Amino acid sequence: MIKIIFSDMDGTLLTDDNRLPPDFDEVVAELKKRGVIFSPTSGRQYFSLLKSFTKYENEFIFIADGGTFALQKGKELFSFTMTHENVAKLLRFAEKNMPGVAPVFCGKKFAYLQKDMVTPEIKAEIATYFSEVQVVDNLEDVEDVSLKMSFFDFTNHAKETILDKLLAEFTEGFDIVQTSPCWVDVYTPGVNKGLAVKTLQEKLNVKPEECAAFGDYMNDYEMLQSVGYGYAMQNARPEIKKVAKFQTVSNNEYGVTVAIKKFIADGLI
Repeated sequence: MIKIIFSDMDGTLLTDDNRLPPDFDEVVAELKKRGVIFSPTSGRQYFSLLKSFTKYENEFIFIADGGTFALQKGKELFSFTMTHENVAKLLRFAEKNMPGVAPVFCGKKFAYLQKDMVTPEIKAEIATYFSEVQVVDNLEDVEDVSLKMSFFDFTNHAKETILDKLLAEFTEGFDIVQTSPCWVDVYTPGVNKGLAVKTLQEKLNVKPEECAAFGDYMNDYEMLQSVGYGYAMQNARPEIKKVAKFQTVSNNEYGVTVAIKKFIADGLI
């Protein structure tokens, strides 16, 4: 029986115009009745997830910032952090080698932008994924705990302008993942949504075969391998479809709730 359902947000649970499935509340009510935990598992900031799920603040387990930060009822369950030394290495490399790319220091309290990199494009994009943001003179001076570093290219060529350059320079010491055509996230090695899922399974004494997960992009890869019911969206990257055991319809066809309703019909929850 499925006890926990993990779901990515963008390109997965949310439609392309940032809407939840129309039957989401109905499905969540049924999950609650059956004792199943729902866990938004996203690259988004925790406070951004709360904004999307205000009425579920005390019901969901939130896994934010790509698996680095997990909270339940506002209390931290676990976190995986990055040293300030490694943040500085990334920032100095980006300044010299990635012109026009905006770095985002993703902390527990805020996401931080450097004043000289703030443009209308980055302000509009950042609002989608981060609701608590501070603009600072120098990211290296930020004293908040670093969960990850994110890099944004508003031209949608993140592979060429960010990913390839970082992978060529940093062959060890970081895990580097493209999360959309314009975003690349950098983590401490071994940190990803899959590690977060496994950590939560251990804390709650839940087996992988008692969990389901939904995803569409490369930062969902390990998560789908960490559960018994790993689902790729119809709109997912080919690599995600290959690693997932199952597939559902696209995010715009509400594939997550479609699959959950089938779980209920099949007696899996």
